[in-house]
Amino acid sequence: MGESHYHRDVTVRLATAADEDALEELWRAFEGEIPPAAHLDRDADEELAEIREITATGLAFLAEEDERALGFALARRAGPRVGRLTDLYVVPDARRAGVAAALVAAIVEALRGQGVEHLDLEVDASNASARTVYHHWGFTDDRVVLVAPIETLTERLAPGRHAESFASLHVQTDSVTDVERAVRAFTPRLGSAGSEVVGPRNGWVTVYDAKSDGDPSALLRFAREISSRMGAIVVTLSLEVDQVVRMTALDRGGIVDEYLSVPEFYGALPPGDVIGLAANPTVLARLTGADPTRVREVARTGGSPAELPPARELLAALADILGLEGAEHGWAGLPKVDDLEEGAGRAEGAGRTGRAPTAW
Repeated sequence: MGESHYHRDVTVRLATAADEDALEELWRAFEGEIPPAAHLDRDADEELAEIREITATGLAFLAEEDERALGFALARRAGPRVGRLTDLYVVPDARRAGVAAALVAAIVEALRGQGVEHLDLEVDASNASARTVYHHWGFTDDRVVLVAPIETLTERLAPGRHAESFASLHVQTDSVTDVERAVRAFTPRLGSAGSEVVGPRNGWVTVYDAKSDGDPSALLRFAREISSRMGAIVVTLSLEVDQVVRMTALDRGGIVDEYLSVPEFYGALPPGDVIGLAANPTVLARLTGADPTRVREVARTGGSPAELPPARELLAALADILGLEGAEHGWAGLPKVDDLEEGAGRAEGAGRTGRAPTAW
């Protein structure tokens, strides 16, 4: 394969055994900038031996400018019709100049000549900038790799230990009667086993619903209906499978803010959607009177639950700064009717018989 020339008079060429030192220097820079995940251990000697092996197969490319190595790309055959991009790195001062695209184009040309029809790669879920570029090039999400500490799995898979989901819906009003009326009207359409209205507390009336405890879509439908019917501000808070916290704020039926503590917990998302699942302190301050600084401090997002405080603690902290009481449980966790505080009421006709914790 011949040389290719791109921006900045960069040359992309096939790497050879004579480029071993340059490839090692680039690889070590790559490792220093983007180290492997904490649960992975890499042996440098093994990695460098693999680079030499790939170079010998003719699927290693080097980008140069004035004889200075700017980046490299490595690939290997992963099947009769599939190739895998194993490494792609460009030094910081040569980025955003088409060098990475030039390296991948060289890989694609080489694999096409071998009859390969598809190219895949792996990228960290937290590397939003790289994923944006890959999507732009034409890559799509295909597989999701999940990882969990053995200690966490041991605890959560123990007999009798199930991941729990629950939710609470908070309406900004002191009128329990109006909320009960709205709940009675919508519960039959939701197909719920029962709903409970509690409050007012601190200017909010709380609704607990059996179906909404484990069904985020049902919770959102319920929230939209009540917010629209009453022309009210509604905030939902939920714990999902003991791992993540979700918050949705609505005003007159429309969503005005959303938060999910681990935006990509259920799978990879476009970068814009990840950003959209971060809480907006300004909006929440306007709706609830919360301190924007505290919202920013508490409502953090992470690439995994392990990067954040335990989900139940996060839920409690978020409810506290928003001034919402009763978010630490859902319908299944309600006390018996006789134990409810004064001011609590049940939506007539909804029923509470046969309730059971939602578990996954």
